[in-house]
Amino acid sequence: MSDYYDPADLRKFGKITDWSEDLGKKFFDYYGSVFQEGALTAREKSLIALAVSHVVKCPYCIDAYTKDGLQRGITKEEMMEAVHAGAAIEAGASLVHGVQMMKKYDKLSM
Repeated sequence: MSDYYDPADLRKFGKITDWSEDLGKKFFDYYGSVFQEGALTAREKSLIALAVSHVVKCPYCIDAYTKDGLQRGITKEEMMEAVHAGAAIEAGASLVHGVQMMKKYDKLSM
């Protein structure tokens, strides 16, 4: 069996418009606008996208933004630091939900 996530599928992403042309076009217009230079540079946005790609666990995005980052001169150290920043936020978000468990535990064990 081949890998579930086939790297070749990333090149087919544009085909999502085949099944919903209007929504697909709107998405790609929006996506293109987001990654244009603005208050943040395209390089900064690439690092953010790489970190988020790891948090949402998208192998296609990880591949795409690793390549994009290399093309923008982002170092492996910068990439890994961005991944750690994303991981820290994800871990914190999971742990802060522990407060919900603590509140529920206290309420049920009274």
